Amino acid sequence: MSEVATFRRFFEAHPAAVIVTVTEIKGSTPREAGAVMVVSSDATCGTIGGGQLEYIAIDHARRLLKGHDAPLRLDIPLGPEIGQCCGGRTVLGFEVAETGTVDRLLNLLAEKAASNPSVYIFGGGHVGVALAQALAPLPFNTTVIETRPEMDGPLPETVALRLSPMPEAEVARLPSGSAAVILTHDHALDFLIATEALKRDDLSYCGMIGSKTKRATFLNFARKEGLSETELSRLTMPIGAGVADKRPAVIAALVASELIHVISAAKAGRLPAERAKN
Repeated sequence: MSEVATFRRFFEAHPAAVIVTVTEIKGSTPREAGAVMVVSSDATCGTIGGGQLEYIAIDHARRLLKGHDAPLRLDIPLGPEIGQCCGGRTVLGFEVAETGTVDRLLNLLAEKAASNPSVYIFGGGHVGVALAQALAPLPFNTTVIETRPEMDGPLPETVALRLSPMPEAEVARLPSGSAAVILTHDHALDFLIATEALKRDDLSYCGMIGSKTKRATFLNFARKEGLSETELSRLTMPIGAGVADKRPAVIAALVASELIHVISAAKAGRLPAERAKN
């Protein structure tokens, strides 16, 4: 379930609630400005960082729900006095949930979700499905591109499926900044997709599953296709390297971590060291 759907369902089940937002941060804090949680009399949705900070926020929100005269803004130092040693300060804003505030929050969450980085998984085999499942709760807009309607397992409802007879032709449609993860059932198809992806200098990541032998075979193929060394340097292969365990879920976890690191670095304008070594 998407974050927007999760919050909408919470409001439907708990109409009497308070929206707690991190409005400002100073120094080291457990969450960024804009983080949101919703508090009802007996439940919560989302998190502003856990620990004593969140306990204080929940208690304060429930005092507001009970009609107590309490401030709508708290400036909380994250130090020994509350049992947290982050060292910064978090400013929290409190709003009683009403139609306007709820709609505004849901629209904001939808806008944030729409701006999440896009990840395209080429191939719906065991590793592709495992990766889709690993990425589902993360801040990515994930799409699986396949030639076959049958997946090797169910896709999460937040992951889109695009069927295409020529997946390599889909590469041109990927939005700038997207990540392409290539792990189809056919090595020749992998090579075609990777060749098209590496021609683009605006993708944040191009990774292909395979061994060092497959990498060498692909590089030989790609050079014959006219790819330059600059284009080939964009390739991450093997993906999720560093652990010998080949179970799909393990590979998926490693690749998910790799994507978070690479895409964050790309957004910050830095070239990840991992790609520089390939």
